Amino acid sequence: MRERSFLLQNAPWLAAGALLAFLSSFGQTFFISVFAGEIRAEFGLSHGAWGGIYSLGTTLSAAVMVWAGGLTDRFRARVLGSGVLVLLALACLSMAFSTVWLLPLVIFALRLTGQGMTSHISAVAMARWFVAMRGRALSIAALGFSFGEALLPIVFVALLGMFDWRLLWLVAAMIAAAGIPLLLLLLRRERTPQSLATSEQSTGMQARQWTRGEALRHRLFWFMVPALLGPPAFNTAFFFQQVHYAEVKGWAHLDLVALFPVYTAISVGAMIVSGWLLDKLGTARLMPFYQVPMVAAFVFFAYATSPASALFGFFFLALSTGANMTLPNAFWAEFYGTAHLGSIKAMAAAVMVLGSALGPGLTGVLIDAGVGIEAQYMGVAGYFVFASAMMAIGVTQARPGLSVAV
Repeated sequence: MRERSFLLQNAPWLAAGALLAFLSSFGQTFFISVFAGEIRAEFGLSHGAWGGIYSLGTTLSAAVMVWAGGLTDRFRARVLGSGVLVLLALACLSMAFSTVWLLPLVIFALRLTGQGMTSHISAVAMARWFVAMRGRALSIAALGFSFGEALLPIVFVALLGMFDWRLLWLVAAMIAAAGIPLLLLLLRRERTPQSLATSEQSTGMQARQWTRGEALRHRLFWFMVPALLGPPAFNTAFFFQQVHYAEVKGWAHLDLVALFPVYTAISVGAMIVSGWLLDKLGTARLMPFYQVPMVAAFVFFAYATSPASALFGFFFLALSTGANMTLPNAFWAEFYGTAHLGSIKAMAAAVMVLGSALGPGLTGVLIDAGVGIEAQYMGVAGYFVFASAMMAIGVTQARPGLSVAV
């Protein structure tokens, strides 16, 4: 009954968060990589060259995110979100008419407006607007992302068999543009951002509000950096190189993509459960463990012999992916407060976007150098052992400071 009341009372704001999360799909690697084969063939690019262009555009977007992400502390989601969606639609339109020389700029625009700002606005709004039900709000809004991840790749892969890839980017531009009036409708009565309502701010460690500068000088932030880099770097690399992965394994691309809805369904379940656990236990008890399934995921991907056996990898990947939708977004609010949440999370988002730049570039170079998938993915598994250990140390050291704020 309580859950139903929460959904009914907050439906417009939760739907707005889900809409932004869904529309971020057009700047996410799982969508852009659907066109990797066509883009490389059109412009005569090797795996390394395409990965390098993607990494360059994504790295530039990470640098801009440091500044742009802080705009969520100054502007309402209604205003900032609609403006970013205009830019996202223009970025999709630009891809439809891109040349090889414009490609880095177009990738930059897609990554900044889609993966970067659209998802950032959604997550910051949910974390700021909701406190006691923060985990549930984040998991509900993230359903939009999951829906896009499950639906868009398989639909657009199927459409690629019938239509030119440039035409499909025009369709993406129209969908992004259609989201603008819908967002304005949902947020016609917007919740007051806590940065404008200081009496309702949620505090962090030592029962105070942390600025971005203070957070960067605190050791916890740097213990979190490997965990921030890992999922965007290596999840992105896996989906970015999905065409190559299917070719190496001797599978049809569509057979691999057909597993994505299963992966998404599991990640949605993990996301909902992690949101519920977050509200019950807090992020401090959960963060050190949520990337452990990534270790198993990449071991299975390395040695999968069929799409059916790769499904085990997707299962473990989905567990961490689902938790990643809620736990890190709530973590910053819980440990550093919400007054400067946009600026602090912008730094974390910049690190994550940087990770998503490094992954495709690194794997592209390794592929061109003849390094096999098995060796690459076993190395990735080892990385997540390291990242989980760093999180455990950092959170354990910082956790006593939360007792003051509880």
